[in-house]
Amino acid sequence: MKTKTMRVLLALASSAAICSFAIAQRSSGTNPLSGTSWQLVKFQAPDERTVTPDDKSKYTITFGSNGRVTARVDCNRASSTWKATANNQLQFGSWSRTSAKCGQGSLHDLIVQEGGDVHKFEIKDGHLFLSGGGSYYELERVTQKR
Repeated sequence: MKTKTMRVLLALASSAAICSFAIAQRSSGTNPLSGTSWQLVKFQAPDERTVTPDDKSKYTITFGSNGRVTARVDCNRASSTWKATANNQLQFGSWSRTSAKCGQGSLHDLIVQEGGDVHKFEIKDGHLFLSGGGSYYELERVTQKR
């Protein structure tokens, strides 16, 4: 009887371990944004006006693997929650952000105004494209400096 009970417990423990591994693998494997950082290459507004930043590093977004997202939009910072679905839909929660007045030539106001409409993403040729509301953002991956 002890042997039978032990086999059942080992089988249950093995099943739980396999399920946990599969869930962890699925959550990290199906979400290409998780744990990545990107910087802005160009932005196209709904009126088809295209702008490029004077310094890409002033316009960044980081998708944490914990469901949090942080962004730098020139002189301001923002954070929210995020979730991506299998069909490349992107959902953000409410954003909290600083509201400093950025200098002349800043893309801050344009990006913040249009950013609320972003709801779709695509990664193509190593670039991230965010779109929604007739505008799109093209970003490149931020590489870690050593």
